[in-house]
Amino acid sequence: MQSGVKTLSAGGGASLCCLLLLWLIYSHLLREGQLAVGTCEIVMLNRDSSVPRRTIARQTARCACRRGQIAGTTRARPACVDARIVRSRQWCEMAPCLEGEVCSLLFNRSGWTCTKGSGRIKTVTPLPKEPS
Repeated sequence: MQSGVKTLSAGGGASLCCLLLLWLIYSHLLREGQLAVGTCEIVMLNRDSSVPRRTIARQTARCACRRGQIAGTTRARPACVDARIVRSRQWCEMAPCLEGEVCSLLFNRSGWTCTKGSGRIKTVTPLPKEPS
């Protein structure tokens, strides 16, 4: 009986050591500057409030999306979304507006608006991706 317990403890220790090693390898791969798959980060944000009652914001995000996904917007934050949504310009399918806001496509599908009940409107027009 006691030899079975020793074998079990040795096996548990080896498993724990293996898990620790895998975690160290994974965390080493995700060094500063690398994103985990399926995540995005804002790399640049500029705001221009020179016109009264109007703010123009330009934001650039960097994403590490899975196959079939592309950088988009979900709940007013950068996110990986289905590439089909962006190709078809059905922007509202990616749920780009905050809770309580209503999404509407611009007439030419060049972007979308998020409207609050109070009448506040945000208009978003994605810029085409620049060639690398």
